Amino acid sequence: MPYVSSRARILAACSALVVALLAVAASAPLPMTIAQPGDTADVLGRYQSTQVITVSGAATRGTAGQLRMVTIKATGPDASVHLLDVVEGWFRTDRAVMPTDAVYPGNGSPQQIARQNADEMKQSQDAATTAALRYLRLSPARVNVKLRLADVGGPSAGLMFTLGIIDKIRGDGHGGDLTGGRVIAGTGTIDASGAVGAVGGVALKEQAAKRDGATVFLAPRDECTDAKASLPAGLTLVPVADLGGALDALDALSTGRPLPSC
Repeated sequence: MPYVSSRARILAACSALVVALLAVAASAPLPMTIAQPGDTADVLGRYQSTQVITVSGAATRGTAGQLRMVTIKATGPDASVHLLDVVEGWFRTDRAVMPTDAVYPGNGSPQQIARQNADEMKQSQDAATTAALRYLRLSPARVNVKLRLADVGGPSAGLMFTLGIIDKIRGDGHGGDLTGGRVIAGTGTIDASGAVGAVGGVALKEQAAKRDGATVFLAPRDECTDAKASLPAGLTLVPVADLGGALDALDALSTGRPLPSC
């Protein structure tokens, strides 16, 4: 029998222990969430066979082009995310690895999180409707706007809802479409006064927009740095701070004027 030194035996034992620990670490769930580009939806058209924007009490017009709201999808708060998932996510540009608490604060149950997302979506829709009708100088007592986007939550579609309502009712004010026939995507919250706010996940949303045919991406000005750093080739980034700025940018696209930049 060959002689095995004490040092070799110790190294072999330590190596076996390290392998065992790595195997346990690789199989243990981590408090992390993996996000990736989600669905997009043209707010001027239908989503899951349902018209997204319907208006009564005011004349509407046919539209061309698309105004696409964008989403990200993430593993749920109870999902099992392991070390190998995290390592893979770090090396992929179409994935983002984040602490679960940052994505789902408060340690709420999936049902509570779903209710919160639905509440934020409802508030976003109400603010979008108010901002659009104020811009159009229409009374909410006479004009009824319904927004339907099944299975999508959160506040980040506010800007695109507002632009969609305006395009449906008035267009660009000169008989044309806000889009100029383009596929335009975007993200951003909006409040009743028309201020556009940051939403997060802009890099993944740009990828979703590019994947679904957009050539222009409207992003909150507060997210310029992240949006510019991760911009896919062939997608024009347009930063906006408020509704007026977004409408001016769309007009600049149609007339060939310079666009705002980061």
